[in-house]
Amino acid sequence: MNNILRPQPWYRRAAQAVPQHFGLKFFGIPTFIAVFFTAYFYVLKNPAYPVTVLPFTWLDHMVSFQPLAVPLYVSLWVYVSLPPAFLASRPELKTYGLGMTLTCLTGLVIFYFWPTTVPPATIDWALYPSVDFLKNIDASGNACPSLHVATAIFSGIWAQHLLGRFGAPLWVRLFNASWCIGIAYSTLATRQHVAVDMWAGIALGAFTAWLSLRHAPRSTNMDHQPSTSIRPTSGQS
Repeated sequence: MNNILRPQPWYRRAAQAVPQHFGLKFFGIPTFIAVFFTAYFYVLKNPAYPVTVLPFTWLDHMVSFQPLAVPLYVSLWVYVSLPPAFLASRPELKTYGLGMTLTCLTGLVIFYFWPTTVPPATIDWALYPSVDFLKNIDASGNACPSLHVATAIFSGIWAQHLLGRFGAPLWVRLFNASWCIGIAYSTLATRQHVAVDMWAGIALGAFTAWLSLRHAPRSTNMDHQPSTSIRPTSGQS
């Protein structure tokens, strides 16, 4: 019997990774987010020094206020949950978690010793209920570096790494990059951050992603090698 080895589609390979260590992912991701927000709001309300107001730059003037960018801004919490969901090994989950922890902890230490905020905008937030709601739950302090941007960049780089491993097509990788860039854009468009915050967040997220991937354990052969199915050649046995 002649057999044909056919590679398994990339999305099936990705789906096979999701159930791996599901309990750790299911409880670990929301627990990490809850702990982060507890520390974030504590630092926001208890800065060690006077708050510095950051400047507007040419880029801030170029990016107009866009209330429709709020859903994109909020989508970060879905976006950052995706890369760890598609990790199949516990050592790699640990490396990812340590990298994300380093990203957030670096930001929190900076916020505590150098508290910053964005300049007041001449906008009546009451005219934009969705943005007003966002402003009430996510005050414009703890600005630089933007952890919103830093965690998006960190997640985006890891996502590109995983998509390459699974053999995802170009359009999927472009979609991932566009989503990541869109989240960074939304921080300016909602006036939650200024460009200085964004650039600092990009630098922080890119560095910690590079550092964590550099020390990431080698994935298993199952991760690298596409699974195959065997089908008999028609008319032959």
